[in-house]
Amino acid sequence: MRVSRALAVTATAFAAVGLAAPMAAATNGPVNVAVNPQAVHQGGSLKITAQGCGHGGKVWSNAFPTTTLSPGDGTNFAHARVRNNTTPGQYHLSVKCSDNDRIATHKFTVLAGNGAQGGLGGSMGPSSVEMQVGGGLVAAAAVGGAVFLVRRRRPGHAAF
Repeated sequence: MRVSRALAVTATAFAAVGLAAPMAAATNGPVNVAVNPQAVHQGGSLKITAQGCGHGGKVWSNAFPTTTLSPGDGTNFAHARVRNNTTPGQYHLSVKCSDNDRIATHKFTVLAGNGAQGGLGGSMGPSSVEMQVGGGLVAAAAVGGAVFLVRRRRPGHAAF
């Protein structure tokens, strides 16, 4: 009798663990959705992060084409490029995991115009007008220096 009870309890425990395992593997959907930067210019890029999508997913909005959310146990991410012709204003993006039907949304702002072209580091040369102005300044400095030296070296103006 005692052996049959022990077997019954063991079988019940294994059944409980076996039924709970698929539920533990499933996710509850995307959580902690964030966008960086919160405000982006037309044609700019966004980094979207979310948690809870172990098998990846997708991200979409009216401001950019649908993009893929990376798989992984920690934080999932996606990069999206806002279309150049997107109307400035408030937009929502939606995040959906591959293994769940829940959808999370987040707001972001699209700003008018292109962003600054930072980080070019001298790869853009000066224009022809800038070269002419610079050449004129160098020539004026050379003439002024020559005049100063000539006036200073005259033999009749020696100072004692």
